[in-house]
Amino acid sequence: MTSEVRGRVEALYTAPSKGEPMVSHEAVSVARGGIEGDRYFDGDGFYSATDGCQVTLVDAAVLDDAAREYGLDLADGQHRRNVVVRGVDLDALLDATFQLGGAELRGTKLRPPCAYLADLVGDDDVGEALRESRGGICADVLSPGRVAVNDDLRVTEANPREMGRQLAERLRGERVEDGGEAAANHGERGDDNE
Repeated sequence: MTSEVRGRVEALYTAPSKGEPMVSHEAVSVARGGIEGDRYFDGDGFYSATDGCQVTLVDAAVLDDAAREYGLDLADGQHRRNVVVRGVDLDALLDATFQLGGAELRGTKLRPPCAYLADLVGDDDVGEALRESRGGICADVLSPGRVAVNDDLRVTEANPREMGRQLAERLRGERVEDGGEAAANHGERGDDNE
């Protein structure tokens, strides 16, 4: 288990129903099923019936890049994501459990931009600007709580695949050392036996 700060909440948004402008908040109540008052919590999001997310996160640095590289102003919720965070690699949150303010969530899948977002923003470049993981991630609510702007994001249980990869790397390193020592010891024993 880890408790290092991985990021910070920079902005919070909800939309009362599909297609309506996002509304900025200083704090939100995260309940089982999503953010209270958001279109997906209420089952009224564009993708509610097929591919809805309880909570969506996007990296503020990606929004900065979209403005600089593509001239896209995705401020004020134009990105259509609930939580804007800074200082965290969203890929690292996939399949990880993390504390976001007073709520606990688990990253579930990437949330790339769609044609619907391009229509709402009025710019086809949004697809390229927010391609792949740059579009954000979805997260499921494990424990409800209050989340406010400037709250910390802390990983409480890392992605098991990442933990496994790190463990395998350590073991490979230990095996090389142990294997070398074992080979040397075996050679010494072999010399004694000959």
